[in-house]
Amino acid sequence: MTIETVETHKAHGGIQGVYRHRSAATGGTMTFAVFMPPRSDAPVPFVTYLSGLTCSHANVMDKGEYRKAAADLGIAVICPDTSPRGEDVANDDAYDLGQGAGFYVDATESPWAPHFRMWTYVTEELPALIAEHFPVDPSRQGIMGHSMGGHGALTVALRHPGRFRAVSAFAPIVAPMQVPWGRKAFPAYLGPDTANWRRHDAVALIEDGARVADILIDQGTADNFLDGQLKPELLKSACDAAGIPLTLRLQDGYDHSYHFISTFMADHLAWHAMRLKA
Repeated sequence: MTIETVETHKAHGGIQGVYRHRSAATGGTMTFAVFMPPRSDAPVPFVTYLSGLTCSHANVMDKGEYRKAAADLGIAVICPDTSPRGEDVANDDAYDLGQGAGFYVDATESPWAPHFRMWTYVTEELPALIAEHFPVDPSRQGIMGHSMGGHGALTVALRHPGRFRAVSAFAPIVAPMQVPWGRKAFPAYLGPDTANWRRHDAVALIEDGARVADILIDQGTADNFLDGQLKPELLKSACDAAGIPLTLRLQDGYDHSYHFISTFMADHLAWHAMRLKA
């Protein structure tokens, strides 16, 4: 697989780059960002960050403030887009469906199925591409995300516990089957069979037997989506019943924005580094 370098910048002794490539999974051009820490003699661990609704790789790259922590910890950070994009890619007038709102699933329904294969992209194609072109250690991967990306990170980790050795999230959608965002996106992308929805719902996956070693969640108490869309208490109940150690930190006064994410980004990277370097 070939990649094109869009831009690179030196930061904290490492390199922040933006790259694009032709994706077999999504049938179009995908753009992603990679921060490589200062060079070492050995391949480094890496963490994939999945962004939320309406975002691209650029939001966290510009506002996430992860580079100093990643450089100090010696880990790479990978930031893919949230969906395929382009004139030939299906879209919707609403912000929570279509381009910018891929929900990290492989769509089976028209008009989304030809391009909206973000599950395959983030679990198979992108990790293989990163391992081919960057000095990373594929045996030491973590995954994290925000909101819709937190949903993606949790479900990816729960379904691939042997590959992703650490998982965390900022204000994740933990039970999309039970909230408006998911009840809109899942039938549109996956059809009416709720058995297919359960494979992309963290609470349902845990109820059905999926397990990870532990989870870190930060959630702002002033988040306007907290009660209607996010419902972290559902994840806590599921983890308690399953015996999964969950660190759920309710951060007083923080909202859903990158001001919140950037405040606790270093904590999350340290969480991942501890598990990826063990």
